Amino acid sequence: MEYRTYGKTGKQVSLLSFGAMRLPQDDDEAVAIMKRALDLGVNLIDTALAYGDGRSERLVGRAVKGRRDQVYLSTKNPLQDDTAAGWRRRLEQSLSNLDVDYIDFYVLIHDVRLEKFNTSFRNPGQGLEEALKAREEGLIRHFTFSSHDSPENIRTLIDTELFEGIIVQYNLLDRRNEEVIAYAHERGLGVQIMGPVGGGRLGMRSERLEGVVSGACSTAEIALRFVMANPNVTTVMSGMSTMQQVEENCATANEAGPLPEEERAAVVELLEQNKELARLYCTGCAYCMPCPQGVGIPQCFEAMIYHKVWGLTQLARRRYRGIQHGRVTWQEQVVKAADACIECGQCEEKCPQNIPIIEQLKETHSALASDD
Repeated sequence: MEYRTYGKTGKQVSLLSFGAMRLPQDDDEAVAIMKRALDLGVNLIDTALAYGDGRSERLVGRAVKGRRDQVYLSTKNPLQDDTAAGWRRRLEQSLSNLDVDYIDFYVLIHDVRLEKFNTSFRNPGQGLEEALKAREEGLIRHFTFSSHDSPENIRTLIDTELFEGIIVQYNLLDRRNEEVIAYAHERGLGVQIMGPVGGGRLGMRSERLEGVVSGACSTAEIALRFVMANPNVTTVMSGMSTMQQVEENCATANEAGPLPEEERAAVVELLEQNKELARLYCTGCAYCMPCPQGVGIPQCFEAMIYHKVWGLTQLARRRYRGIQHGRVTWQEQVVKAADACIECGQCEEKCPQNIPIIEQLKETHSALASDD
């Protein structure tokens, strides 16, 4: 296992870390797979008070019992109110759930937005007061934050100089945070990556992606190794829910390792080509909506892009089946599949990309429709 320095903290953290959001339902099995990951070299486990209403934290506590000095723990405060007392109460609940005396990397606000940070956390009588006290008391070693905010706002949070680490999403399908990851590393922050396999989307096979990496066993392996190859990344958090996933992901980290530079460059080139090809189908602007017949045009084309551009056909058919079965909405309205199109042409008149929407809807339904 490769270990990287967590920003200016000096702590050596395993390149692969354990994301404890999707633990199996059986408690003993959940504990067993976390222990196995630790045996294979993982030394950071990330959880949150909100995961399973504290269940995840309690199981993590069981998994690290007896080896606390070998493991770094990361957990998160959900900021359910903006009071200092409320923030402190949730911190103490996490410490109790984990059954530990301190937390190594503490996310002061779970999924923070810049506006929430400014209005609900940093002012007198709010959580920041208790956070500073807790650090002085030794209950927290390092302040971090997790965020799905814009890269610009994440950069602003970094510039507060309050934090020593960040948790952001980054994967083959979503590289918008690439520059802010580099900025965080440059400023001396540790960088924890969530969603390296795209929330499971890259768990599906893509021959197109696998074709550019020699010897790759799966698309998921390529996805992990791609993120690991970014030198600005400290650790890649994988949400593992089975023993097989633990064995495979640890083998990827321990044996295959990050993609070599030439293969990473080949993947980047493919990504750029695919980005241009995807624009031929849809940019997701939704100017074509609403459709008079209720067709979810951007949603249908999103599924088609997974199939036609990325070669993620199994995922594409699953997404399209969700539209067919009425499980997908746009602005809180259930949308219909492409076969509901009556070729009125209103969408094509509104499309800024001049996409032949009617023909592509036909192509989408023909390629992805399911009879079940």
